[in-house]
Amino acid sequence: MNKPIALTPPMGWNSWNTFTWDINEKMICEMADRMVEDGYLEAGYEYLVIDDCWSLKQRDADGNLVPDPEKFPHGMKWVSDYVHGKGLKFGMYSCAGTHTCAGYPGSFEHEFQDAKKFAEWGVDYLKYDYCFKPRQIPGEILYKRMSLALKNCGREILFAACNWGTDGVYDWIRSSGAHTYRSTGDIQDNWESITNLAISQMGKEPYTGNFCHNDMDMLVVGMHGASNDGFIGSKIGGCTDQEYLTHFALWAIMGSPLIMGCDLRKASEETKKTLLNKDLIAINQDLEARGAYVIKPLPDVYNENEAFILVKPLADGDLAIGIFNFSDTQRELSLEFWDMGIPYAAGVSLSLYDCITGEELGEFTERFAPVVPSHGCVVVRARIVEK
Repeated sequence: MNKPIALTPPMGWNSWNTFTWDINEKMICEMADRMVEDGYLEAGYEYLVIDDCWSLKQRDADGNLVPDPEKFPHGMKWVSDYVHGKGLKFGMYSCAGTHTCAGYPGSFEHEFQDAKKFAEWGVDYLKYDYCFKPRQIPGEILYKRMSLALKNCGREILFAACNWGTDGVYDWIRSSGAHTYRSTGDIQDNWESITNLAISQMGKEPYTGNFCHNDMDMLVVGMHGASNDGFIGSKIGGCTDQEYLTHFALWAIMGSPLIMGCDLRKASEETKKTLLNKDLIAINQDLEARGAYVIKPLPDVYNENEAFILVKPLADGDLAIGIFNFSDTQRELSLEFWDMGIPYAAGVSLSLYDCITGEELGEFTERFAPVVPSHGCVVVRARIVEK
């Protein structure tokens, strides 16, 4: 039996972060090839998503969206068939407003018509943005409208809402029918952006879970400043490999969708190692999809957002524990087991497995205090054992 749609955070690749407007069917097909041949599909990355700028600037005489014939000369159904032929699922983009963020036709008051067209093209995933929304209409109504259209289009389509965490989205997004929701502004390929987005979602673990996942935006792992957009690639060289690893670990343990954004054709071995880390992916794809709670490490002398611990309860009784150091120097950070509900009197210890190195670290009682590199992390999977 296939896993129900959005039971766990979706995984895939999206064209926007690297290519923005400069997309075409040749590049999309090459990316599909890389997803299969380099092991991404096998690791769980199943959706290939074309973002904004795929259509003409005007609808046709019947009001239908029209793929740009210069970018997609064979049409969108042909591209979809190619992607499906590789064993992948096919995703596209539209917007709740009158226009997309790049100025192409949006789906406002064309929701049911567009949903049927997406179904005809074999779409499996729809990213639905929030630009050019009529001011008098609440976003909640617009997302409910497209959700209903997708539910009745004759095809199962994952609905990825993208309203940037505005309009009190946490209060209504699950009831709207969306499978994921963007809770943040747009990510940039730099360390400051990654840390700001992660910090903004700490303490919001009640608002994510099966069938409606908190989307902290697409991954910039491995981009190294290669975006053709000045906002996304605002820092020359992007991030270090250590910072990208920390970025990936944060998104994994916090339950965000893992949607790659780098040019997979140029991915380094270090980038592949991070994106294909099976232990971090397993944490992200845990069937209970619980949010991660925050613990302050000892010694309690650091700036509030410089050092912290995230703990995610897993379906098999294990705990995923991420110890993060956002500061500019390496630090020894101590996790007290008491803070996770394990007093010394319980008569148990934790057997720890390092999810980054793949090493068994042994059994620990009362505390675990690793040295964490600057801008780095230590992520372990903890199993309770009797002393």
